[in-house]
Amino acid sequence: MATKNISTKKKVATKKRTTSTNNDKKLNTKTQSSTKSKSTKPAFGGYAINFSGRKETVEEVFGNKPIAPSEMTKRIWIFVKAKNLSNR
Repeated sequence: MATKNISTKKKVATKKRTTSTNNDKKLNTKTQSSTKSKSTKPAFGGYAINFSGRKETVEEVFGNKPIAPSEMTKRIWIFVKAKNLSNR
């Protein structure tokens, strides 16, 4: 009798595996359809910054010493706001 119980447990385990893969396929089709609808929406936010015609060098904007990337970002925005280069 113990062998029958083991074989039924194996069958139950294989049935659970097949149903989980079916559920995964259903989830994948839902995520694919939702990403298609998002790509048709227009872009939101962002800045348009125009650096054309500028005569400043990198050293004038950032300085001569090495700085961290976060400090570069801060200095770029200080420069953009001081010269009114953004569309906002």
